Amino acid sequence: MILVRIAFLAALVSAATMNPANAQTHVTLATATPGGGFPFFGDNAAAVINETDKTLLVETKNTKGSTENIGLLNDRKIDIALVAGEPAYEAFQGIGQGKTTALVIQAIYSNPGMFAVKGDSPAKQPRDLVGKPIAWGTRASGLTLLGRYVTDGLGLDREKDFQAHYLEKAGDGPVMVADGRVAALWGGGIGWPGFTAIMQAGGRFIGLTPDEVAKVTAKHNFLKPITVPAGAYPGQKEAVNSVGSWSYILARADLPDDVAYRLAKALHSGHGALMKRLDQAKETTPQSTFNAAPSADKIHPGVQKYLREVGVMR
Repeated sequence: MILVRIAFLAALVSAATMNPANAQTHVTLATATPGGGFPFFGDNAAAVINETDKTLLVETKNTKGSTENIGLLNDRKIDIALVAGEPAYEAFQGIGQGKTTALVIQAIYSNPGMFAVKGDSPAKQPRDLVGKPIAWGTRASGLTLLGRYVTDGLGLDREKDFQAHYLEKAGDGPVMVADGRVAALWGGGIGWPGFTAIMQAGGRFIGLTPDEVAKVTAKHNFLKPITVPAGAYPGQKEAVNSVGSWSYILARADLPDDVAYRLAKALHSGHGALMKRLDQAKETTPQSTFNAAPSADKIHPGVQKYLREVGVMR
């Protein structure tokens, strides 16, 4: 009788272990190099998803950034990844590469591109930085690609008209501005750690004039005018006008629909908790995903299901 009971209990344990309903789904999230905005967002988003949906276990992984992340998604080597708007645009369009098979899980926040300089810098506009050493970010970063599009829209060549410096780690930029190795750091978004460090040290921003915004968006119409409101960063007294695009969480094309659905639902349900951790998470909403996706068919089917349930998508 005892042996029968032991065998019965063992069978129950085995069944519970093998039951998918009781299993925790492991999801790998690729971010970027340490010190940048993507690891900061990714680590906090993963924590909120894990707290909100106990059936998910999202673990972050540092990479070289958006360009590498797109390749990893195409090769099915990771589940989801953070990708900036410009490399996402090129990947969806097949510019310089085959068209990506990755799909949108979430539009996370807009990325208005700006320069940050020391408070005593004589530079007031982008052309004042011509010929100067500029830290453009890491080579694989989407923000770095945004810088190329913006300078091109202004009629400038990032390589020829500036002394271009590319970083091994995004966190190196503010140090280079502080010690004078570069005249400015290019970056973007609200709550970006590199900009926060420079502004806390008394720095300021250089954005674009209305005429410059019009010139850039006329040449690259996927970029949109974006204003960073005053007070978005420590010591920022005035609004900064610029252009930018939306960054995404993208998924490998074969990510199961139910996993994509749960990720979208957890991000929505945990939106309040995420906003407490990140200022830029105010934009991380289902409506933003629907509005910012290149097209509805680029949104993962599992996410489409959730967007229909919450009334964002028909």
